[in-house]
Amino acid sequence: MLYITGDIHGILSIDRLDKSNFPEGELLSKSDYVLITGDFGLLFLDDNLEKQLRKWLENKPWTTLFIDGNHENHDLLDSYPITKWRGGKIHRISDSVYHLMRGQVYTLPVSDSKNIKIFTFGGADSDDKQWRTAASWWAREMPSEEEYQEGMSNLEKHNWEVDYIFSHTAPTSCFSLLNNYRIIPRLPDQLTHYLQMVYNETTFIKWYHGHMHVDLEYKLGKVRAIYEDIMVIDR
Repeated sequence: MLYITGDIHGILSIDRLDKSNFPEGELLSKSDYVLITGDFGLLFLDDNLEKQLRKWLENKPWTTLFIDGNHENHDLLDSYPITKWRGGKIHRISDSVYHLMRGQVYTLPVSDSKNIKIFTFGGADSDDKQWRTAASWWAREMPSEEEYQEGMSNLEKHNWEVDYIFSHTAPTSCFSLLNNYRIIPRLPDQLTHYLQMVYNETTFIKWYHGHMHVDLEYKLGKVRAIYEDIMVIDR
């Protein structure tokens, strides 16, 4: 099974995955997945507390997957070796905590007879970076041209057809709706326009993104913002 939730920001909301808040997790196994749609945040300071919490997560029954958000230590994340897993590239943080990299397609088994294909694309532009120091903001929060191109190349290999898409920020067409939930409106940028192209060109069932700190089912139907909800995909 595949469960999805939004930004946990490390120590701030990791208790969302505690058994008191996520009792379903106790029935899972390492062949089941919990996917976090960015701002994982447990690779930020890399201090003893974060290391203890990563170990706590490693000891959970499931395998944790995450895409990167803007509130990550991208230098630390990029220091992990890249390996292949289920058709795409990952940073293997530990035996059962994996960073799903930008522009990758993975094939995940969700039952004995069914697989799903997912496309992942992390990153976002921070609207608070003017208040963040050099030690808490990284230019790598936004994708490189190579990552944009790799995403398109991987989608082309799969005939621009996947089952689910997971990103941190949203396609541009979502922003007029999302700004109703923001005190400071977010502005479209190169990444959101790229995601809009992916939205327009790709056949998919559903798209989930984080970043906006709201749980919202869009009227356009195929995209959902996820934050504190924990949802399951079993197909």
